Amino acid sequence: MLSRRNVRIKVMQMLYSMSRDNKLGVNDMVNRYRTSIHKSFELYLFCLLSLMRIAGYAKQDEAKKMAKLLPTEEDKQFTAKLGDNILMKSLAGHEGLQRLFRNHKLTHRIDTDNIRLFYMDFAKSEEYRDYIMQNDDNPESHREILLTLYKHLLSNEAYDEFIEDNYSNWIDDKSLVAGAIKKTIKGLPATEDFYEEFRPTAETTEEFGEKLLRKACEEDKELLSIIEPTLRNWDADRVAVIDMILIKMALCELMSFPTIPTKVTLNEFVEISKLYSTDKSKDFINGILDRLMKQLNKDGKIQKKGRGLQE
Repeated sequence: MLSRRNVRIKVMQMLYSMSRDNKLGVNDMVNRYRTSIHKSFELYLFCLLSLMRIAGYAKQDEAKKMAKLLPTEEDKQFTAKLGDNILMKSLAGHEGLQRLFRNHKLTHRIDTDNIRLFYMDFAKSEEYRDYIMQNDDNPESHREILLTLYKHLLSNEAYDEFIEDNYSNWIDDKSLVAGAIKKTIKGLPATEDFYEEFRPTAETTEEFGEKLLRKACEEDKELLSIIEPTLRNWDADRVAVIDMILIKMALCELMSFPTIPTKVTLNEFVEISKLYSTDKSKDFINGILDRLMKQLNKDGKIQKKGRGLQE
């Protein structure tokens, strides 16, 4: 589920924390990094469970409507199929998924009040009313309404706050997790181990991410000595902290990851700077990295495997 860009951002955040607290060491940062990776998968599980609970609230809605002394015709036609269809049943009855929820201690973390509010807000939508009026039990109609429900939640500021209150990494991982939830819905009914597709891989998080983090920490002074000559009239202390971190990370990639094309490294760190640094950072970082790549190539310090990787 985690892309290399997500991992780069997490490494950047660890290095920033380290720059703010000189008591933190490399192993401290690696442990924090591993926790942040763990939290990304847990966030996916939390969002999936939240969606299941919100859809499942339709059963309580049905019970309330049926308990009325004078139910309306609309009440009488209502069914709880949003939470009681073949797709949702495949999740609710999935032993492996339920075990994951228990192992991550998620089952008691979602309060009923928020679930009710999110459900009732969606229940006002025209899409939901149309869905209730349909008499068929077509899996595609269930899939479509679940996707509509999730898109509705993502546009709800209160839902954003609810998720962020539980997971501070929601801001950074939102698009990633949202894509994983949508893919999960599209793949229902749930298969035996569908969630493994979204578990972070060792190749991305360890072989790439941990290596990048350790090198950026352990080779900090060496990286700075390479960067300083390219700053020209700038003092290294005047460079924004995030900008310097991104440049050092990019240097590590250029010199220590032979299978990552130089263009990819340059573009990725410029894009990250647009999200996390100043308005002028992208141009500054692009210029510095361009100079660094020319010098490193001249010195033979960039060795890429594969045709065209140095271009």
